[in-house]
Amino acid sequence: MNETIKDIGSRVKELRELSEITTKEMAEVCNVTEEEYISYENGVNDIPASVLYEIAHEFKVDMGLLLTGEETRMNIFNVTRKNEGVSVERRKQYKYENLAEKFIHKKGETFIVTVEPKDIDEPSKNTHPGQEFNYILEGSLKLYIHDNEIILNEGDSIFFDSTYEHAMKALNNKPAKFLVLIL
Repeated sequence: MNETIKDIGSRVKELRELSEITTKEMAEVCNVTEEEYISYENGVNDIPASVLYEIAHEFKVDMGLLLTGEETRMNIFNVTRKNEGVSVERRKQYKYENLAEKFIHKKGETFIVTVEPKDIDEPSKNTHPGQEFNYILEGSLKLYIHDNEIILNEGDSIFFDSTYEHAMKALNNKPAKFLVLIL
């Protein structure tokens, strides 16, 4: 995984340099410190999905290019077989599986996300532009969003404005798995 983190950071750095944007400007776009942004480019720290989404949006590229280094090319359909999505460890508390990394000009990003149970009161929150849809496939989780705590169980769904800080926590000492669509 460490090589993958470095590869993604190198691709981001190359795009930034080709676009003649400073690390300070990108840090502002991503709402992180310049030091933190530089650590992403250098492969020291893994880039959270929300930040990667911001970077892809800023450079007008598909997230799949940043993740795999391959230009997206599918324009009619993209099939992802069970458990064969590109694994993306974007945030420490979540495991992401990208479901359409090769489809070009997507209007949204799709993931299967797994949250492992952790003994914490409240997980760290993140934000990203747009809207998000979550459909619970397995388990239960607590969604923290804008001063609200919402319990979601298997079969439940939620659609929300993802510019508000949000986070998820698995409940009942079991992993929670859910489908995510980010628009």
